[in-house]
Amino acid sequence: MDYLKIKKADSLHGEIKISGAKNASLPLIAMSILAKNRVSIKNLPHVVDINTLLKLLSNLGAKCSSTWTKNENITTIDTSCLSETKATYDIVRTMRASILVLGPILARFRHCEVSLPGGCAIGQRPVDLHLKALEQMGAVINIEAGYIHATAPNGLKGCNIIFDKITVTGTANIVMAAALADGVTTITNAAREPEVVQLCEILNASGVKIEGIATAVLTIHGTSGKLLNIDDFTIIPDRIEAGTYLCAAAITKSKLTLTDVNAKHLGAVLSKLEEMGNKFTITDNTITIHPAKSLKPAKITTQEYPAFPTDMQAQFLVLATQAKGTSIIEEKLFENRFMHVSELQRMGADVSLNGNVATINGKSKLSGTDVMATDLRASSALVLAGLVAEGITNVHRIYHLDRGYDSLEEKLRNVGADIERLKE
Repeated sequence: MDYLKIKKADSLHGEIKISGAKNASLPLIAMSILAKNRVSIKNLPHVVDINTLLKLLSNLGAKCSSTWTKNENITTIDTSCLSETKATYDIVRTMRASILVLGPILARFRHCEVSLPGGCAIGQRPVDLHLKALEQMGAVINIEAGYIHATAPNGLKGCNIIFDKITVTGTANIVMAAALADGVTTITNAAREPEVVQLCEILNASGVKIEGIATAVLTIHGTSGKLLNIDDFTIIPDRIEAGTYLCAAAITKSKLTLTDVNAKHLGAVLSKLEEMGNKFTITDNTITIHPAKSLKPAKITTQEYPAFPTDMQAQFLVLATQAKGTSIIEEKLFENRFMHVSELQRMGADVSLNGNVATINGKSKLSGTDVMATDLRASSALVLAGLVAEGITNVHRIYHLDRGYDSLEEKLRNVGADIERLKE
């Protein structure tokens, strides 16, 4: 397996181009199942999760092709020849987001089999909310031998759905199912993440009237099974990738400029970075960070968008180890999302855990050592720690990192980091 070897960075400088958002790309790839035409997608990130979902669609009979150049990438998906309706375990087990094909396949073909999903071990993320909503829409659901068997012989019907808790993939799944349903579906307590917003905007532009976009109540007027004509589109910038590189700049006290980025999607992240003493120059598609000479501690609680994202918790925990004072981070969304703490403690971080609350006493002098990534965002957190640790840090099991970051080591190396990918 590959690992990353990182030496302490005195300072970073230059620009980093932000890739397309993985979490926007996945539901939009699944959305192509609803199309009657070939769909061309620009700005898909070059990450493992994207390749996994494209492979899944190919196994279902879709034709997928990608063209990658230095300045642009375009992926074309043709699902008009889709012939299979079974998403098998060998693919779905590697990525939880594969569950996103459930809604659109069921809506289009009125039956499907989808393996129960896998993914990062950051905590329970059950799909019961997806299944309950589909049953309200008239589907008959059975779980047998690890597979979700779903049928809707008369098609899905619009109804009123209230999610007991906010679910991003659940919202996306039901929005896609409702797009081809008969009648009007209302989703209350819907996710408001930018990735869900883009999905709704593209469906709305494709003939599915959706009201309440970017709010907690979505109203979807279904097409009664009529497939969609979906125009070409471009994936929004990855706000989590952008936040990670802003933390890299802050922790190394470096002035960096991010390009192809949307600052409006980073409100809570920018606010906390400012609270810690950093300043910014922002344009329509760039963010330049002017780092604090001395980082201040912060209190952070992860919650659903537009609050502070759980996907940035690990990176900020590392940043807090370099602040002068005590920081408190409360993780409200996933019960196992502090697995990176034990690795950071081995590097010298003064972090204590009490349930879902981490107390970080800074400033800690970190020392490079061998560490092991436990999930996607923990991987990037360990990379950040390696940028300020004395000596050499080797981050192992970076296949987690490759699931969600496009060319991370190359981007960091281009702004002055001493980082290289090696074989075990």
